[in-house]
Amino acid sequence: MLRPSPPRRHPILSTEPTSHPPRQGLAALTLGAIGVVYGDIGTSPLYTVKEVFLPATGIALNEANLIGAVSAILWALMLIVTLKYIVLILRADNRGEGGGLALTALAAHAVQSKPALRGALLLLGVFGATLFYGDSVITPAISVMGAIEGLEVLAPGLAAYVLPISLAVLLALFLVQRFGTGAVGKVFGPLIVLWFLVLALTGALQIARQPAILAALNPLHAWAFLAERGWHLFAAVGAIVLALTGAEALYADMGHFGRRPIRLAWGLLVFPALALNYMGQGALLMREPTAIENPFFRLFPAELLLPAVVLATLAAVIASQAVISGAYSMTQQAIQLGFLPRMALRYTSAREAGQIYIPAVNWALLAGVVGAVLLFGSSSALAGAYGIAVTLTMLITTMLTYFVVREGWRLPAWIAAPATLGFLALDALLVAGCAIKFVDGGWFPLAFALALFALMSTWARGRELLLASIRREGLELQPFVAGLVDSGAARAQRWAVYPVANPDTVPQALLHNLKHNQVLHEANVILTVVFHERPWLGEAERVELEALAPGFWRVSLHFGFMDPPDVPRALALCEARGLRLPIFETSYFLSRETVVPTDGSGMARWRERLFAAMSRNAVGAADFFRLPDNAVVELGTRVQI
Repeated sequence: MLRPSPPRRHPILSTEPTSHPPRQGLAALTLGAIGVVYGDIGTSPLYTVKEVFLPATGIALNEANLIGAVSAILWALMLIVTLKYIVLILRADNRGEGGGLALTALAAHAVQSKPALRGALLLLGVFGATLFYGDSVITPAISVMGAIEGLEVLAPGLAAYVLPISLAVLLALFLVQRFGTGAVGKVFGPLIVLWFLVLALTGALQIARQPAILAALNPLHAWAFLAERGWHLFAAVGAIVLALTGAEALYADMGHFGRRPIRLAWGLLVFPALALNYMGQGALLMREPTAIENPFFRLFPAELLLPAVVLATLAAVIASQAVISGAYSMTQQAIQLGFLPRMALRYTSAREAGQIYIPAVNWALLAGVVGAVLLFGSSSALAGAYGIAVTLTMLITTMLTYFVVREGWRLPAWIAAPATLGFLALDALLVAGCAIKFVDGGWFPLAFALALFALMSTWARGRELLLASIRREGLELQPFVAGLVDSGAARAQRWAVYPVANPDTVPQALLHNLKHNQVLHEANVILTVVFHERPWLGEAERVELEALAPGFWRVSLHFGFMDPPDVPRALALCEARGLRLPIFETSYFLSRETVVPTDGSGMARWRERLFAAMSRNAVGAADFFRLPDNAVVELGTRVQI
């Protein structure tokens, strides 16, 4: 069982600035948000309307159903994206950070006086995070393939080239990730602005030719359309939910750009353009029902079809960026909250600490996306796989937000409960609509998410067992240190830093140093890190210092789960408290635990083997925490769990 407990201690970790670095200007951030955050939801018009009227949904293509379907899409965007995410969920930021794990930490903190409920919310939040990864695999595949399939409208003979071209575009997308979200956003921002302007213009031209579609603005048409579906309601909802792709990503990417730029982009450009385009497709189909084969690309005259395909492909690449950058943020949070092992992490901006690149995640997502493209082969087939993961994530987000609103913000129950129940009802309908597509491909993102949940829960539980083993087998620190001082042992004229997971036990590296090297240093620092369920902590909260005995100090460094690790820089803060560590005379002695699986009551044997493998392949502490290469000594120890 997954039982993380706050605050979480790590062998070492540190910080850079006191909090978020200075942000760019509002205009630049808004442009970047358009380019990264809204690419996903901006490409939904490529396939949503077509999927609503597939034979499998049983919806006849007539004027009443077209008005009703478009109305349902528009009001789904209004209720789910505008009211739930833009108005409410973006307020639930964890000191500027968004996403499932940031929200989970916020909800868990709000109920910290209720341990059982807190543990359940952590478990729920981690599962929601794994579902986001499932969405991160499907979204690039369906967006890019939906765009490239425009070639079939241009020339049916090009259908055979859709798959290889899609794979080439996706490969190029993942190859440019190492340049960073900021660089990608600057390039993508102007392109996606052009995309939304084209969406608005093409839609408006069709509306002018068939203004009857404006009736879709009346929510009663949406209600009547859904009410008339009977048992086919869920099939209709399963198609309409495609218009909501990217809603969760805009929350996950909040740390990259901030709340206000995301809201401005949605209200001023994104939502109006989407509304015009969906109504434009409805207007086109009211005049030309045969355009249902690909209503989006039939909006364009023949001479503009090729440029439209090129622009749609670029927009689809941008759509993928939203979930990819969101996956990076989610992974960083998972590592520093203790749900994943250390990974190589690169900061790609000197100004925006939220802009990061994680190579392991990048290549894992690429492998998953390529697998999805090869397995399903078309955007329609991928539409069957899409939905379950993202709607379950939306449902979990609503549940977690209730505890933030009720327990954290202290809003009265008569306000929090009805609002939550309303959004839960909408989310439950969306989940039910997507659940019927399980055998058509919905199993794929769920299987992906469950595999990740097994990894994350195993790592969290394994770390808990590992720390318990260290505490059980370790020697009590205070009397041991007092005995060393009284022994009068000779001391080497250097400083030694011993990172430990438990500040009350003797570091294994110190014991090995005494046993094998017969060395005790002149000055010894027992170092621990405490992770908090907040993304950022200032320097004033960073250091706790305690003198244990002559030549021995215990130092605790406190961090938020988004603080970049730089131990030497953090230790420099000790000077203000009377302890100065000389840079060139300090050595770091790390204990590298080799996990030995054993039969017992801790975890199943296969999970212990999995944890041992993850532990072996984790990035070394020296690299992860930016320790100087020429001052690190690693001493191994075998630990049974």
